[in-house]
Amino acid sequence: MNTKNFTRLALLTALSLILFAAEMALPAPIPVPGAKLGLANVVTVWALYHCTAKETLLVLLARILLGALLSGNAGALIFSLSGGLLCLAGTLPLRRVIPERRLWLCSAAGGALHNVGQLAAAIAVTKTAGLLSYLPFLLVSGIVCGSLTGQIAQQTSARLRYYRTRDRDDLPAQNL
Repeated sequence: MNTKNFTRLALLTALSLILFAAEMALPAPIPVPGAKLGLANVVTVWALYHCTAKETLLVLLARILLGALLSGNAGALIFSLSGGLLCLAGTLPLRRVIPERRLWLCSAAGGALHNVGQLAAAIAVTKTAGLLSYLPFLLVSGIVCGSLTGQIAQQTSARLRYYRTRDRDDLPAQNL
């Protein structure tokens, strides 16, 4: 991985951590433990369409690990990893059939998959199959929240389409 790609991935990770921290400061939109919008996933969904699968995985893993460290909630790591990895595994093939102009659809599916992954982890940890009764609510909330974050990622992508950075070599020399 070259320096330019490494820097781009570091910036995407930093942006997702900023969104993660901002969301932690907001009150929960739904009074259900663990339910949240998932604003940090805006960056992941954008990366899904603009980075390679490996790069998207690196941004996702870095955000999950650093987010757990920064929030002091290492216990939630297994839930974040299971949800994030299942979401990524499901949305990687979807990005091939869902065009970028409908990115929010891929994100909606990802939101549902994320919640299914977290529920599977909760059932494995607690050994309580009764948690499956939450599945309908988790699917609906995952689709709704995934659609919202997908819309944000889609609008961001549309606005960044014409944004191009110039390489340092393209800049005129400065006389010091």
